Amino acid sequence: MTRLRSLILLISLVGVGGCTSSTGTPSPLPTASSASAAIQHIVVLVQENRSFNTMFAGFPGANTALKGKCKLARSAPWCPKSQMIRLRPVPLESSGKKNLGIDIDHSHHAFEVECDPKGGVCQMDGFDLINFGESGQGTAAMTYPYAYVERSETKPYWDFARQYTLSDNMFFTETASSFIAHQILLSGTVQLSNGEWVTDQPGAVPWGCDAVPGDNAPTLLRNGFESFSPGVFPCFKWGTMADLLDAKQVSWLFYVDQCCVNPPYDFSGGAWNGYRAIHKIFYGPDYKKNISSPNTNIFSDITGGTLPSVSWVIPSLYDSDHPASGCNGGPWWVTKVVNAIGTSKYWSNTAIIVLWDDWGGWYDPAAPQIINPSTLGFRVPMVVISPYAKAGNVSHSEYEFGSILKLMEQTFGLASLGTTDKSAPSMEDVFNFSQTPITFKSEPLPKPRACAKQVTNPGSQDGMKELIEHDGGIPE
Repeated sequence: MTRLRSLILLISLVGVGGCTSSTGTPSPLPTASSASAAIQHIVVLVQENRSFNTMFAGFPGANTALKGKCKLARSAPWCPKSQMIRLRPVPLESSGKKNLGIDIDHSHHAFEVECDPKGGVCQMDGFDLINFGESGQGTAAMTYPYAYVERSETKPYWDFARQYTLSDNMFFTETASSFIAHQILLSGTVQLSNGEWVTDQPGAVPWGCDAVPGDNAPTLLRNGFESFSPGVFPCFKWGTMADLLDAKQVSWLFYVDQCCVNPPYDFSGGAWNGYRAIHKIFYGPDYKKNISSPNTNIFSDITGGTLPSVSWVIPSLYDSDHPASGCNGGPWWVTKVVNAIGTSKYWSNTAIIVLWDDWGGWYDPAAPQIINPSTLGFRVPMVVISPYAKAGNVSHSEYEFGSILKLMEQTFGLASLGTTDKSAPSMEDVFNFSQTPITFKSEPLPKPRACAKQVTNPGSQDGMKELIEHDGGIPE
């Protein structure tokens, strides 16, 4: 039976404007970039599910907040009369009785509730009205999303941000979770037609062309409804950066763990491999040639002198910063990769982009522009590490994920996909190609604490149940 859910966001907010074409037909070359003379390698490290404020609250010079707005309501007695909730520190692994290790809702519906749009502007006061669980079917999250990660755990990220460039205005292009985030990072779009977008994820891993038949992803419709049935099978024919890179014979690899062999260790390979959902790649020669598993292959490629011009690097679940993973290995993983590049011959001509794929449901004070029903989403952190990144810089320029694709296109003289890569702002202002190149200084490698609890799928109801039982119930 078709299930339709009313959208709070759209009906009174948005006109008929939509995203650019998703056909992948190459457009004229983007404006030539000065990056092409200095940058020969771009490495995108994709971490998981954190808002900008959750990782960088209090960072000097950045737009952050240590209190967040809530909305008075009978259904939310925890919102004080001041309508402000003080943010509290939580461990990165999100475990322990006082900081329950459960994923919080970060579906499109959760975005609408947290955004609380009025007059076409997000009020950013509904973060206490969402639920636990990926689909929001758990108990009320109450004040849980009003948090920032303990600074002792985010220290490597802050150190890199202090040395290089931190963006405090990078917005996730879309308004749902990781499945579409990993499409945007390859294609710049999840638009199926004029007025229909892919939104929340399929129900089971793998997410891609080898998904269980009928396990479709929901779609978001311009008329103000989210269609869960029939939805769309997660195997798409839109263009990707692979098409543009291959056309110019620019080398690329997608470093990710394998899927569907030894879960939960290969969860990331089934869920976060965006090329798994691209028909041409999954069924073509690029899949065997350019999907490099396990993700640790990047280290041998660096030492062996075979790092490609463009790399996407996808962590394991336990090194991903994903809430409810029970592990805090993300800073260790990112530091290890950055140090490997920084101490190699590649440092002198590489740009490393550390990015979190979606906001994970966590509080953020910065309201995104409402461009259409699917765009923009909330802020996520981005740190640009390069000898040519502006040193000690906080960039306030507004970006979205298409900006990263545009940087690739400008650097390597590629065509444009004609999607959000075409309309997104250029990232050139995070670089200074006239400066004396920054000498790399290795970051001390943090030692992750032992995993508190490991679950196959932190967004699932079974995973939530495991963690509730492990940690002793919902916190007060």
